[in-house]
Amino acid sequence: EAAAQGLSRHRALLTEPEHSLIHQSFHARERDEPLNGDGFGVAWYAEGHDEPALFRSVTPAWSNQNLRELSRVTASHCVLAHVRAATQGLQVGEPNCHPFRRDRIAFMHNGDIGGFAAIRRPLLETLSDASFDAIRGTTDSEHFFALLCDELARPAAGPLTSMRMAAALRGTLSRVLDLVREHAPGEHIYLNAVVTDGESAVACRFTSD
Repeated sequence: EAAAQGLSRHRALLTEPEHSLIHQSFHARERDEPLNGDGFGVAWYAEGHDEPALFRSVTPAWSNQNLRELSRVTASHCVLAHVRAATQGLQVGEPNCHPFRRDRIAFMHNGDIGGFAAIRRPLLETLSDASFDAIRGTTDSEHFFALLCDELARPAAGPLTSMRMAAALRGTLSRVLDLVREHAPGEHIYLNAVVTDGESAVACRFTSD
């Protein structure tokens, strides 16, 4: 995963640095398996647009020429970029690639919600119609994001701030923990996540183990 703020060309984050998205896709240093070849995605905020642009593909980042071309000429003050190593048993498809987007919010996650198969149905039953209908893929990450969007939609005074996003992330995590304890006792959550509205960003690294 990578995130950046401050106007810069995408290639300064995605293709050029030692820890670029390209390098992370074939030479990850914090995993036993160095390949993250099950797709990638980039969300970025362009001047004059509240909703981020989104480019996702099931091809490995290292072999996608379109990624290199776009990053060469595109600039943004806020970029979220993600390479994917699919969880065993989950489909490799574009709807399962991160980041995920809803209106002005972008979100990405690496990790695992243990017992997801057991909590998926009760989780879906708690969602608003809007969040339920927005789910396109099968990942635990997108379902977590659906819960997060409902938390962010709760009535609150004032603009969307980093404090509100942090509170929503904590609330979502608490809801998922309760579901795991009830429906998949003994399973654990491993969460490395970032959520942003293009102005503020909140990151979380959490484990229940």
